[in-house]
Amino acid sequence: MGLDLVTLAEYKTYANILGTSQDAAISAMIPRISNLVKQICRRTFVDYVDDAKVDVFRGGYVKLYLPESPLIVLQSLEFSSDFGATYTTLTEFTDYVVDVSDSAVEFITEPYSSYSRVNAFRATYNAGYEVLPPDLKLAVMDALMHQIRNDGAIHSTGSIGSNTTQLEYLANAQLPAHIRRVLQLYSDNYS
Repeated sequence: MGLDLVTLAEYKTYANILGTSQDAAISAMIPRISNLVKQICRRTFVDYVDDAKVDVFRGGYVKLYLPESPLIVLQSLEFSSDFGATYTTLTEFTDYVVDVSDSAVEFITEPYSSYSRVNAFRATYNAGYEVLPPDLKLAVMDALMHQIRNDGAIHSTGSIGSNTTQLEYLANAQLPAHIRRVLQLYSDNYS
């Protein structure tokens, strides 16, 4: 699941919880909500700030877009002509340039920009936020509060007095609109 996006202490301060009776339940929910936010946004935000991420690409494009963002540093970019059996390190400003604003690597020289083969390129890099942006942190805490308040809640969607009351359990897809809007701002749109 990776690193949590908020801590128990941060959430308790935000929710103005002074006691410890809910600590176990909150601690169990924090990784679930962190994982949900990461899945919705298609990125981890904090997992690869200190620990390097290694991604392998097929190539065949002028740019390689790194799945994690924002890019902190590209440690190395390597090329393989033998399907990943061996790799040769490429040189920045000779073979490629880094586009930090796009979390991408753009090739300068041939044959790299047109080379398409399984395991052709391997990127080792660090990406994410050392400090989560305040609006994203607030959205995570609101999602956590929403889930804690509504966990296991049963909502009746049938009319009052109906013999066939339909039950609907709160689903992850039903996050409040203000949380969804913030998560959309941080969602990667790659396919």
